[in-house]
Amino acid sequence: MLAKRIIPCMDVRNGRVVKGVHFVNIKDAGDPIELAKEYNRQGADELVFLDITASHEKRKTTIDLVEKVAKEIFIPFTVGGGISTIDDIRAILNAGADKISVNTAAVENPELIKKGAKKFGSQCIVLAIDARKNEKMPSKYEVVTYGGRKPTGIDALKWAKKGEKLGAGEILLTSMERDGTKLGFDLGITRKISEKVNIPVIASGGVGKLEHFYEAFEKGKADAALAASIFHYGKYTVKDIKDYLKNRGVIVRE
Repeated sequence: MLAKRIIPCMDVRNGRVVKGVHFVNIKDAGDPIELAKEYNRQGADELVFLDITASHEKRKTTIDLVEKVAKEIFIPFTVGGGISTIDDIRAILNAGADKISVNTAAVENPELIKKGAKKFGSQCIVLAIDARKNEKMPSKYEVVTYGGRKPTGIDALKWAKKGEKLGAGEILLTSMERDGTKLGFDLGITRKISEKVNIPVIASGGVGKLEHFYEAFEKGKADAALAASIFHYGKYTVKDIKDYLKNRGVIVRE
């Protein structure tokens, strides 16, 4: 069995790490370079950097900030936000990222996943899915884009399967209802997607206590768990979470 991964996430806006609830009520959470260095020191398995307003503002990801963060860490680094072309992917990878994350652009142009995987390898392409409950969908979850602003009418489970077929190497699944609530991951949709695809699924949205990580792996069948505010505001360190999981029999990286 592969070790489960713990991944801090930095939502970045105007050069600062921020955090909100349900994608709104945004508050400052710190300097991205200093936080990245700290998470690297704590033993995070990977780091995710999301330029959360790039797509909405129709601009590219802040490359210079990506470069500065990449120079300070020695763990796999995923960057998302405002990536819509092969040239964008190349620029982010050249800036020091190991993977890129696409959400809005992938929905609007699914061929971007296919072309990106062919050009750079599936291991570089993370399909980010922001999911919101919709009782009219087969999986009861709908894909939303532009930072939670635009419903698409696309069923989240079907999109995950299509994304895998197109060449995505991983899925970053965020529950909009749980985002920032500290109520725990949405285990229902996490498990549905984890059981239907053959690529790793990262659970995201709602973690508030140690037990939520255990639930993501044991009940949600996720391969990795992503969190933001509990790390940014110092409630737990990565080591706290790994020690807890090891004590409960979950295999994690040292």
